[in-house]
Amino acid sequence: MSKDFKTYQVDELYPAHEGSSHLLLGCRRDDYSASRIARAVEDCDAHLLNLNVMSDDDNAYDLLVDIRVNRLSGESVARSLARYGYEVLDFSHGDMADGDDSTLKSRVDELLRYLNM
Repeated sequence: MSKDFKTYQVDELYPAHEGSSHLLLGCRRDDYSASRIARAVEDCDAHLLNLNVMSDDDNAYDLLVDIRVNRLSGESVARSLARYGYEVLDFSHGDMADGDDSTLKSRVDELLRYLNM
């Protein structure tokens, strides 16, 4: 079974929530603890929305842990998970598209224009 198919299955079972990020962790079987992962996520004032565990076919890691958190940017959560000893293999921003960046930029420009009055 290919990783693309596994990713498709996970996305079908657990669709993305608005304002969420998706992270993929790699770890040894002995190091896996759902409560430690949840604690690492909660250290960033975030909530764990989904947690799925898969075996790694490439044998680089014993387990692949796929999580979804309620943050637009998963960078702080990724750093927290790294402090807890988990290797973050990949993470994607939920709803942060180029359109959102332009909206943010225009709002900052409006605020600066307002402050200069």
